[in-house]
Amino acid sequence: MAMTRQMRSPLGRVLGLGSAKEGVEHWWRQRTTALLLVPLTLWFVIAVIGLAGADRAAMVAWMHNPMAAVLMISLIAVSFYHAALGLQVVIEDYIHGEAAKLITLVVMRLLCVLFVLRGVLAVLKLAFVG
Repeated sequence: MAMTRQMRSPLGRVLGLGSAKEGVEHWWRQRTTALLLVPLTLWFVIAVIGLAGADRAAMVAWMHNPMAAVLMISLIAVSFYHAALGLQVVIEDYIHGEAAKLITLVVMRLLCVLFVLRGVLAVLKLAFVG
């Protein structure tokens, strides 16, 4: 185990990347989130079509429904997690300097977390406050 850690790059050690099984895990996570996004996106599109032409009060009333709030939060969280997984692959493939790669990955992940938190807070505000 110690020898394996020494053979990994600094970025690989920080991010916990490097073995083949972790690459497969990343691949499965991407496919799983993609599958989760199919029904969530269909639900969202149908809901938006149903709310077409409605005023803000109707949208807020719709968001007061606990199922709508939970599904919206799920859509936001899964979307940004899926995006982060895809962006990680692009960053790893196209940024070659280890320091630049590490900084870009950290910034990307922080931005995704920030966007998820902002989206969740917005949904909760609509669901509970209006």
